[in-house]
Amino acid sequence: MPATLLIDISNSAVKATSTDGHTLGEKRTHPTAEFNATWLAALAGETAATHAVVSSVVPEKTTITREVFGKSLLEVSSEIELGISIDYPKPATIGPDRLANAAAFAAIHKSPGIVVDFGTAVTFDILAENSTYVGGVIAPGLAAMTDYLYQRTALLPRIDLSEPLQVIGKSTHEAMLAGAVVGYRGMVKEIIAEVRAEVGASSFPVIATGGYAELIAARVPEINSVDPDLTLEGLRIIATLNA
Repeated sequence: MPATLLIDISNSAVKATSTDGHTLGEKRTHPTAEFNATWLAALAGETAATHAVVSSVVPEKTTITREVFGKSLLEVSSEIELGISIDYPKPATIGPDRLANAAAFAAIHKSPGIVVDFGTAVTFDILAENSTYVGGVIAPGLAAMTDYLYQRTALLPRIDLSEPLQVIGKSTHEAMLAGAVVGYRGMVKEIIAEVRAEVGASSFPVIATGGYAELIAARVPEINSVDPDLTLEGLRIIATLNA
């Protein structure tokens, strides 16, 4: 397999690395707003990558990857080999990042389960028996919720997210932090519980990834582990399946 660049384009950041098909190289992170052909071409040259696999939820940035790699670009979609089957009414509407996460989970964990991706939105994607993608849940991301409070109220500040010292805040900042982190964990726990109940499997394993995965998972025992590179691993697996 030729050296291949793996590119995960989310609404806030671009994560990229190279692969030989077996391992991931050094991971690079770049603001999505600043992602351009010059940066991508330089990275391709630095890593000697002649091919690329992209998972993108930002169409205008997808165009940049096409300009740089042309026919040597593989775009993640339900129409390529993913190593999973899909039981979903309109597979083309599933986000490519969610498909990459599902592909990684199926290949690495080899069992039914849930992937929770804490990004601009938080997504829950469910794999049933025989590595079958059956659907998911989408909710507002943690940062999106706190930014909304800042943008839509006159007196509430913008806050940096971290572990609150206690639930009962002694300042506006502490109160917002507790509401955000503790409240968000409650939402995550409830969604996981409802998904497990619906599929009839109380021990359905849960893997988390994304920017706030470590923070939220720290006190959510329902989450079995955190894999910050799960999406890139999914792209690596997809690259090998379609080589």
